[in-house]
Amino acid sequence: MTVAPPVEPVLPPRRRPWGILVLVAVVLVVVAYLAFSNIGSALVYYVTPSELLGRGDAAIGQTVRLGGQVKVGSISGDPTDLTFVLTDGETEITIHSTSAPTRSFREGSGAVVEGALGPDGTFEATRVIVKHDENYQAPEPGVQPSNRGFDPGDE
Repeated sequence: MTVAPPVEPVLPPRRRPWGILVLVAVVLVVVAYLAFSNIGSALVYYVTPSELLGRGDAAIGQTVRLGGQVKVGSISGDPTDLTFVLTDGETEITIHSTSAPTRSFREGSGAVVEGALGPDGTFEATRVIVKHDENYQAPEPGVQPSNRGFDPGDE
């Protein structure tokens, strides 16, 4: 009896998974695009009062977002005809707004306003965005939350 050498198994040619790799790459590109395109719309870019006034006459009439702190003692007027001063610690700009801010708007808090600087040096705001901290405070028991605009007499 003779012993025959073992027969090599017939294996199909090795295929490289290019199709799967291409599919994974396409999915990653789509996910990255969606993630990064939405980040840009969520960010709020703004200039400080010093930066805005540093632009000189070029700043007049240019629509920008201006950010800073609401100066203590500067809020006056009705919520729909509001005047206050926004400062970055060095420079102050008087803001006039006809759109009522939210209830969290108060002196000493941060705010970002959208609008344009007028030739008289007053910033005409079309929108007031109030910055807030990360601490949530629930309303007192039995009190209904309100979405009313800012009322200067509520302090």
